[in-house]
Amino acid sequence: MEKLQMITRFETGILSKPDVFPRGGILIQNAPACPEKIGVQAYAHPESCNLFFLCTNGTLTVETCENGLLFDGKGAVHNHCNYNWAVECGNRKADLTPISTPGCEYQFGLYPDGNECSVHYIKCAHGEPIPHQCEPGLVYDERIHGCNWPDLLLEKCNPEAVVGFKCPTKVPHGSPAARFWPFPRFPVPGDCGRLITCVNGYPRLVSCGDGKVLDESTLTCEEPEYVPQCANHIRNNVSEKYPPIMAGSLKCNR
Repeated sequence: MEKLQMITRFETGILSKPDVFPRGGILIQNAPACPEKIGVQAYAHPESCNLFFLCTNGTLTVETCENGLLFDGKGAVHNHCNYNWAVECGNRKADLTPISTPGCEYQFGLYPDGNECSVHYIKCAHGEPIPHQCEPGLVYDERIHGCNWPDLLLEKCNPEAVVGFKCPTKVPHGSPAARFWPFPRFPVPGDCGRLITCVNGYPRLVSCGDGKVLDESTLTCEEPEYVPQCANHIRNNVSEKYPPIMAGSLKCNR
């Protein structure tokens, strides 16, 4: 609290002769010392959600979040700022006037790739729209600004078409799938790293994760050494191939 009180003095009128700082912020001359002399610290502006104070090795600047971003002390989308929809400004005022370019409402943001159910979405950075793809089995959900299970967007999505699997209405008694009823599991042919689980009659493609592979005899995820047929399985690094945020990440547990 003491640090915050010190920082809020930076806008009380006792400062003078602001200069443009080479990094793009405003360097304030004759300013009180930063709370810490080493490292980088960012502090909220007391009145504006678009502005914040930045101390870099003891040097104070007033920074402005890029269009589409606001400051909350948590975001790391760009220069300490977060997407505007993720920030609670409280009593601080926010200017949400968009600066639009083709494909981007704001200079920074996440947007659907059209109005239909899609495994793709657009990530805008500096006004440039960059196509991204959800992890396999997920679709973009504009409500959460991330990827989600298609069965949670039934108004526009067909989970069976997205996953490529239709959940049966019943499974053989005593089968591995029956063990997990009412959420039966099924293997994905030729894929040691994933399985399908049915939720309310709709399929979800689930990754084992944590370096584990699927044991089809039990439909549980195990260490590779316990599943000889998958011991040499090399899973694609999904997080690198499909870089987006996702909302419904599930891991298969025993």
